[in-house]
Amino acid sequence: MPALACPDLDNGPRTDRSATVRMCAVARQVRSIDELIRFVVSPAGEVIPDLKRKLPGRGMWISASRRAVAEAVRRHQFSKGFKREVRVSPSLATDTEALLARSAIEALAMAAKAGQVICGFGRVEEALRSRQTQASIQALIHASDGAADGIRKLDAIVRQNAGVNDESKQFPVLTALTSEELDLALGRSNVVHAALLAGPASKTFLSRSQSLVQYRMADDDKTTGNAVKN
Repeated sequence: MPALACPDLDNGPRTDRSATVRMCAVARQVRSIDELIRFVVSPAGEVIPDLKRKLPGRGMWISASRRAVAEAVRRHQFSKGFKREVRVSPSLATDTEALLARSAIEALAMAAKAGQVICGFGRVEEALRSRQTQASIQALIHASDGAADGIRKLDAIVRQNAGVNDESKQFPVLTALTSEELDLALGRSNVVHAALLAGPASKTFLSRSQSLVQYRMADDDKTTGNAVKN
């Protein structure tokens, strides 16, 4: 594990590209950067999340959970860590979640443009029943506010095709986005069910979905080993 030059702040993304761990300024625990969110101070003096870890300037790392970010705001951790007066929105925890959701929506839109998304109950059902298409399915996507009946029917097809004891042939189930958010990403109306096909863009969406679910559920320890399911 590489040594940390500064426990609270990094030296900027260009100088710390090789770093794989950082200390959470709230929990005071060293964690993988995949379990943390980097925050920087904008030119206007406002604390903003740097989800892609590319923004210039020194950065502070907070555990990727809504509670941890809210606690950092409550304890004035950003002013203490950056050692200067900074503007911190009281809704930073909620704003960060919204940015994570937007990032996932944008990634799903890119996957759709690349032809890596199948939309609609009927088309997803057909894809699941087709051995050729089924082989390329990486995940099922259900709107978080969708009816349970359609989800049960599609999940039943997956179990039937895979066999009760063959978990290796089952897919991750993503329910992090609402129907409205799926509509926005896919440019269609009333999207409730979709299937994600193999490809580079779909990998990006899976990763960003995992980050969103982790942020929402990390405090409940419900995402360990299953971070893409909400």
